[in-house]
Amino acid sequence: MNRKELVDAILNNKELANMTKKDADQFLAVFFDVIKKTVKKGDDVSLIGFGTFTKTKRAARMGVNPATGEKIKIKAKTLPKFKPGKAWKDMM
Repeated sequence: MNRKELVDAILNNKELANMTKKDADQFLAVFFDVIKKTVKKGDDVSLIGFGTFTKTKRAARMGVNPATGEKIKIKAKTLPKFKPGKAWKDMM
């Protein structure tokens, strides 16, 4: 499901009958932006029943270039991580 299909699915919800397509798209944009900024700042975003967005650090390590077989150094980096909640896992 892409963003457009997600907006359409939100609009098909009977509780949101008064919401326009523009409103739903704007809500999603703000929702994602808040999650990104919060996690970037170092705080977790926990949505009970859905999951938790966190920021994790990956240590530097040695890797291998598959084309040449040469060892290369891979830098440390910070990445976003999502862990699904128990209710969502149980549903699957």
